Amino acid sequence: MSSEQIEVVVAGHICLDIIPTFQPRTTGSAEFLVPGTLVTVGPAHLSTGGPVSNTGLALHRLGVPTRLMGKVGADLFGEAVLNLLRAHDPRLAAGMIVDEHESTSYSIVISPPGVDRTFLHSPGANDTFRAADVDVRRVAGARLFHFGYPPLMREMYQHDGADLARLMRRVKDAGLTTSLDMAYPDPETEAGRADWARILEETLPYVDVFLPSLDELLLMLERETFDGLHAGEPVAAQIDGGALSRLAGRVLGMGAAVVGLKLGDQGLYLRTTDQPERLAAMGASAPRDVSSWCGRELLVPCFATEVVGTTGAGDATIAGFIAALLKGLPIEQTLTMAVAVGAFNVERADATSGIPDWATVEARVQTGWARRPVDIVLPGWRWDEPAGVWVGPNDRVRTAEEAYWAGGNE
Repeated sequence: MSSEQIEVVVAGHICLDIIPTFQPRTTGSAEFLVPGTLVTVGPAHLSTGGPVSNTGLALHRLGVPTRLMGKVGADLFGEAVLNLLRAHDPRLAAGMIVDEHESTSYSIVISPPGVDRTFLHSPGANDTFRAADVDVRRVAGARLFHFGYPPLMREMYQHDGADLARLMRRVKDAGLTTSLDMAYPDPETEAGRADWARILEETLPYVDVFLPSLDELLLMLERETFDGLHAGEPVAAQIDGGALSRLAGRVLGMGAAVVGLKLGDQGLYLRTTDQPERLAAMGASAPRDVSSWCGRELLVPCFATEVVGTTGAGDATIAGFIAALLKGLPIEQTLTMAVAVGAFNVERADATSGIPDWATVEARVQTGWARRPVDIVLPGWRWDEPAGVWVGPNDRVRTAEEAYWAGGNE
């Protein structure tokens, strides 16, 4: 693909997932992985993981011309990653960075029947991914640059995230719309102890669309609140609409134009800046109708579907959001298509094979696809049936409408 054909560049974390297959056993699960024993397993399933793979391949399957920009080593695992990408389309490996001095990131996923999964992970080349690895000439001509998982990339969070801010600023200065996704770091690791509030303050002025999960953002900005949650219970079930508004408002105050919080099976929350000039400055993928995106607060429920697996569901939702933004869809439809792509994802066990082309997603949405209920307490919100979204108390369109009727206009 030439740079003129590319719509999106997806950069950041990528790894090789090695997943041995286990046969059901009649003996207890405690016999698995006992030191000094030999466990016979079946063939290993190899796949690529991380946002470069998950979000990038989902965009590709949706029909969006996409360039992938992850970093691998010049080793057997690196060649495996490149070959897996080429299997989807030979051109998808063309933008990958191969560093002969680094090793390729990999994960060994140990998942015996009836036993919680164990992950053995090597960060490899992801830890040395730097702003200098992204040649701005390779992104020029694209409309949107999406970067994912800086908490799993050491150079991106060390030194108060100076390299992450540098990267996003350079791409923003090139005229692209910028998008940023996060990952959940182990709270007890170096990444988990990083000053994420400072990192975001330095980076978000150069980020147009910020799309973390609720869990990630609470850990990064409200650690005391996060630590007070009940372990093992979904975070979204323990907060209310006021907490979503508070977190999103803080992020907007740091400089982002649009903030979306992934809520798992509770849907996708979105809040946008009330400054039209900031939305207009979003670059090549700015909303066509800035006024309809300005000062909005919405929550779209997930679609009802049979869940087979949730691997990459958040990454797929982001792909749907990006594709809709590129197509210039209204804000309500953008949210709807985002969770629709996420719903297709969870109908398969892996991260991308369930994603169809864009027309198939649209057709299923138009059939009247049922929605899942939202269990989050939403005081002061109202349900917009035609749009299929919850409208929050901070929504400018909603509050303007209420002021109109309160004034006695009919």
